[in-house]
Amino acid sequence: MKKPSRAPFYSIVIGLILLGLGTAWLRHTTMEIPFFSGEQRPVWLIEARVDFFANNEAVVAKLALPSDPPGFRTFTEQAASPGYGWAVIENNGTRRGEWTKRNASGPQTLYYKAQFVGEIDAGPVVPEEPPVPQEVIWDGPQATAAGQILAMALSTSSTPQSMTRELIKLLQNPSPDQNASLMLTAEPNMATLLEKLLNQAGIPARSAMGLYLEDARRHQSLTQMVEVFDGYEWVVFNPLTGQEGLPDNLLIWHRGDQSLLDVIGGSRSRISFSMIYQTVPALELARAQSVDSVFSVIGVQRLPIEEQGMFKLLFLLPLGALVVVFMRVIVGLKTSGTFMPILIALAFLQTSLGLGLFSFVSVVAFGLVLRTYLSRLNLLLVARIATLVVLVIFIISMLSLVGYQMGLNTGMTITFFPMIIIAWTIERMSILWEEEGPKQVLVQGGGSLLVAVMAYSLMQLQFIGHLTFNFPELNLVFLALIMLMGQYTGYKLSELRRFRAMIDDVQQDLQKAGDSK
Repeated sequence: MKKPSRAPFYSIVIGLILLGLGTAWLRHTTMEIPFFSGEQRPVWLIEARVDFFANNEAVVAKLALPSDPPGFRTFTEQAASPGYGWAVIENNGTRRGEWTKRNASGPQTLYYKAQFVGEIDAGPVVPEEPPVPQEVIWDGPQATAAGQILAMALSTSSTPQSMTRELIKLLQNPSPDQNASLMLTAEPNMATLLEKLLNQAGIPARSAMGLYLEDARRHQSLTQMVEVFDGYEWVVFNPLTGQEGLPDNLLIWHRGDQSLLDVIGGSRSRISFSMIYQTVPALELARAQSVDSVFSVIGVQRLPIEEQGMFKLLFLLPLGALVVVFMRVIVGLKTSGTFMPILIALAFLQTSLGLGLFSFVSVVAFGLVLRTYLSRLNLLLVARIATLVVLVIFIISMLSLVGYQMGLNTGMTITFFPMIIIAWTIERMSILWEEEGPKQVLVQGGGSLLVAVMAYSLMQLQFIGHLTFNFPELNLVFLALIMLMGQYTGYKLSELRRFRAMIDDVQQDLQKAGDSK
């Protein structure tokens, strides 16, 4: 008779492994959940301080806030200004923080704090719709000078980037010609002048305010930059140095012609920035940034904390089952059932290992003594099990009270065991004692404790708990391994000792044959 093909089985096993590992990798790359619990991510903590003098009337202070700065991502933000109302107002892609107060007088200080994490793969700044150049109006002499400067730059350039570089060279020349001198006199701000000339040349350009990041710096100000549209993306230029591209340590804080700070009801306003480089847990950062991810919807992080704690233990069960299957199928160790070692290991997680062992042995030992007496009453199986359940409850209550008086929190450990399973385990061990003697009780009971200790040793590792809770799809890999071991029909490791005598005889025969030669 032809044996059935094993291909479907191995296809399922391989599919489960690939699905589990693939989903875990996608969750890692999409939500940036680290594979190691202790990983840290660098962030910049930036504090904007607004100072002004209130005129003893209602105050409204508006500050431009970063909106999707290229190369960075906002982690957290908050305002710290006692007595003021605070709101973030978004309009047409811009964000402004607004402080309000019914009445204020004298010196006032407002704070805005935000944490920014650097993007590893910061893509280009591509607008949704191609921008159009802004209309520029000059006075008569300025219009003539601007036209001649643009003509000179246009003759030596071919792209928006090269046009920008040529304009910067002409305007920053140590010995500028009369046209450049006239334009610089009319518009001393180099960034504003460059922006106007580019728009007049038909190249969309806009102003951008950036903050250079340096650790532990205080009282810093923004640097004005110019963004030039090259037909596909916005390119940043430093109008003073001509440097093209966005530096890694430059955070674009504000774009456009709208003012950085507006204060109504106050005067002498000014703003300064302080910054510090720090680290935060990568897992906390991933949770804060992945609210809209599809993996956050199918994850358990959105559940209440109490339910998350339940799932954290529940996701450890497949690992315990894997240990039990390996020890029984591959090693050949005998245990009292399949689920009992897993439950014992979970109970050990609630307290120390020594206290958990003492609790389990005490309950089972008392139960065996009571079961011996119950056997003389000739009760039916169902009644006997129900009686054991009631007695086990009393045993647990007494041990909990004694442990409390001794300063030991044993109740949490013992009550974690399902009462029915404990009672049924005591019943099985009692029957095993009557049929095969106390040796088998010690073998299977000791095997259960050994497997439970091994499972506990793995399950209590912080790395394992982190992976199983944040990447629950890895349990599919455990399932595949359990199914794979379920097909094993060879010798168990514990059975190999039976062949030692035969191996010794063979070695002796070979030695004798060698001596005879």
